[in-house]
Formats: sequence, structure tokens, C-alpha cells
Amino acid sequence: MTPTRYRDLIAIAVVATLLGNILVQLTYSTTPPLPVAAGVTIGVLAVAEFGVGIVLRRRIERRGGAAPVPPLVAARAVLLAKASSVAGAVIAGLWAGLLVHTVPRADVVVAAFRDSVTAGIGLVCALLLVGGALWLEYCCRAPEDPDDSDGAARS
Repeated sequence: MTPTRYRDLIAIAVVATLLGNILVQLTYSTTPPLPVAAGVTIGVLAVAEFGVGIVLRRRIERRGGAAPVPPLVAARAVLLAKASSVAGAVIAGLWAGLLVHTVPRADVVVAAFRDSVTAGIGLVCALLLVGGALWLEYCCRAPEDPDDSDGAARS
């Protein structure tokens, strides 16, 4: 499995921003006010992934006599990290699409100001989710073998 590429996440976020902005332009007048908790929940997931990454890294490196990580657990964590990074990029793009629509109207329309604040919080939390996912993916890498100095393939 290859590491997640940043350019793929950026491309996903850009497409989601464009689609989100089109959707907002078509439906904003009928959309109810957005609760701040809509973006904060993603931040909670981001914090959880940062924490899981720290715990798994300690266990993979066997710091402090930690129990080893079963390979299936590490594989599942990498799968979660990859899915979360893509989901975070999509969600960040959707919040950015909302911001593109509401920020220019925020000084005139009260609802646009409130939705801009919510979208800003949501965007930051979605970016934190992407960061947490990339961190978790990084933490699941196998440590370099100190005996393998010539870079030969492991069997």
C-alpha cells in the first residue's frame, strides 16, 4: 500500500469546493441555519485519530515494553487513515464552497455571517481530520530495520 499523496487530497478538495459552491448557490435561500456542532464533530474525530496514532506508534516501536501491534490492527488503522483523509478533504472542500458563497455576503446578511463562522470552524476541523489521518498513516509505518543497512528487500 502506498502512502496517501497530498496532490490527490488537494484535487479532491478542489472538486468538492466547486461542487459545494454550486450546491450552495442553488439551495442557500432554503437552507436552515447551520449549527456550530456540525463542524466540531469532525474535530473530535481528528483528535481521536491523533491519539490513536500516538498509541500505535509507541506500540510499533515497542517503547516502554509496549505490547506489539498485530498486523491486522495496523492494516485496519491504515485503512481508517486513508478513508479519513479522503473524507476530510471532501468535507473541507464542501465547507470551503460554503465559505466562498457566504463570506462576500457576511457584512450584509446576518445568516451569512453566522454560516461563515460555522463554515470556518468546520473547515478548520476538517483540515485537522486530514492532518490526523495523515499522522495516523505515518505512525503505522514499520520502523526501519537497523540491521538492514544496504536497503535489501525484506523477505
